[in-house]
Amino acid sequence: MNRLTWQNHNERGKRIYRPYDPLLGKELISPMPIVLRILDANANRAREALRVMEEAARFVLNDATLTQQLKALRHDLVTSLQIFDGLEANRDTPSDVGTVLRVSTEQTRASSAHVAIAAGKRLSEALRTLEEYVKTLGKRQNIAQRIERLRYIGYDLEQQLNRQMGTGLARQWRLCVLLTNSLCTLHPWHAVLDAVIEAGADCVQVREKRMDDDSLLRRCREVVKRCRPHGVSVIVNDRPDIALLAGADGVHLGQTDLPCAETRKLFGRQLLIGVSTADLAHAHQAFRDGADYCGVGPMFRTSTKHKPSIVGPIYLRQYLDWGKLPHLAIAGITSENLGELMKIGARGIAVSSAICSAKSPGAVVRNLLGKLSE
Repeated sequence: MNRLTWQNHNERGKRIYRPYDPLLGKELISPMPIVLRILDANANRAREALRVMEEAARFVLNDATLTQQLKALRHDLVTSLQIFDGLEANRDTPSDVGTVLRVSTEQTRASSAHVAIAAGKRLSEALRTLEEYVKTLGKRQNIAQRIERLRYIGYDLEQQLNRQMGTGLARQWRLCVLLTNSLCTLHPWHAVLDAVIEAGADCVQVREKRMDDDSLLRRCREVVKRCRPHGVSVIVNDRPDIALLAGADGVHLGQTDLPCAETRKLFGRQLLIGVSTADLAHAHQAFRDGADYCGVGPMFRTSTKHKPSIVGPIYLRQYLDWGKLPHLAIAGITSENLGELMKIGARGIAVSSAICSAKSPGAVVRNLLGKLSE
């Protein structure tokens, strides 16, 4: 049985906790108990991690609910540790060997998502450390249990935040060309691809519904090979496995494809994920599931793919007012009707037959990009 207690002293205006043995009737060694230094360091680490996560939810995701949940957890942690009032008085930064230890991975972050991920890991580690070391302080079991509860809440919020952050690498593309071999009626597909790259398209989606897996993989690898030197993103329609094997940037999923959340579980942040949406309910779900961008449509009727209903520019306006994720307006878009979308505020479009079937695909791309710049 641990018989030690902890007495609160005032020294030069500072509260100092010192171990006291009631059987011996005296204080024990160390005016700066090691355990209290550990608690102080990890309390700070946990609060700082929560603040970083809170800022990601607030400013990156613009999610009021998640921001409030993270803020509440931070305040609950502070309240739980109030029994150690004056804990910071045990701090000894100059003699702390840990302050000068660094690893190279701490110095860079690939994206805001990776900042949030790192903060979540720090939070979990700090709360576990607090929970374990509090158990050494005699009658502090209730505090350890409270911290354990906060740790589980932290796990849930970390998972939710990480999922919603997506890859953190999403771009607002201007023009994504949906490349389909059967639509390339006047030129071979690779000639169309080279032309749109040269004309300034910043994204290409490989959309081949009927191609066997081996052929699709070879096609995607060739597209990546041609696009990568020019900084053009490559997205593969429907197939995250093919996208990963081909070295593509991402995958685009329809409402009946593998769900975005499940795809994220399987492939983590190795792929950008786009989701087709036809209403705000779809968009909200895509956001919660960690999508990096949304296809928004159909805007207009098209012969490429039958749609039972056309949501049109009305939905695009709603989506832009919501504004949580980058967008690609899609379906039936031409240089003639693009102006209608531009008036609403469209910044990115996805175009298929109007480019692939054109006599001069490059000229169509330049025309569309010119209108997008007006």
